Amino acid sequence: MAAMPTLILVRHGRSTANTAGVLAGRTPGVALDERGAAQAAALPARLARIPLAVAVSSPLQRCRETLRPLLDARPGLRLETDDRINECDYGDWSGRKLAELGDDPLMEVVQQHPSAAGFPGGESIREMQARAVAAVRDWNARVEEAHGAEAVYLMCSHGDIIKSLVADALGMHLDLFQRISVEPCSVTAIRYTRLRPYLVRLGDTGDFGSLTPPDEGGSGSERDAAVGGGAGAA
Repeated sequence: MAAMPTLILVRHGRSTANTAGVLAGRTPGVALDERGAAQAAALPARLARIPLAVAVSSPLQRCRETLRPLLDARPGLRLETDDRINECDYGDWSGRKLAELGDDPLMEVVQQHPSAAGFPGGESIREMQARAVAAVRDWNARVEEAHGAEAVYLMCSHGDIIKSLVADALGMHLDLFQRISVEPCSVTAIRYTRLRPYLVRLGDTGDFGSLTPPDEGGSGSERDAAVGGGAGAA
């Protein structure tokens, strides 16, 4: 089966909005917190054996901060910015507490029927997925033309964007994408071929802390997907 480039998807490191329980969306000035900066600092070693043709980033600060240590470690690695892998435009939901949004009737649609969900003043989840998938298809072709079919490239983006790309790669209906989890600074890899993509890594952090059972009185395992991706393991 004819090869095409392999895509490494990195979610940005944990942000100040993640720990505050706020849906940041495209709010400017959202930076990595202390743990997020440490996650970003560890990224070059985690990817040390992978030759990267190019790095593509969402324009938001938290993604650019996540890639900074990797770019410092690889001075020849070219960075491109693509607005098509920007965070979902949550519109009027942006900057609000997730706990508060949980009472909004729209949240049930976002969780159970996301293909029908559109954010007031923002975009729909369908539109978000369509632009992200279009970006990947475009970059696959560009990377293959410039670097060959066996090339590997990286995109640093956001939780819901990455989940929607994984759903596309798996041939899953968008209504099932909330079953996917990608933690901050996790690595997901999709190998593309002429006939189908292969998901070869999903949400790999090398840290299994999030699998630890919650303390008594905690939220337990039955909980909704965190819009925007959540804060990951403590």
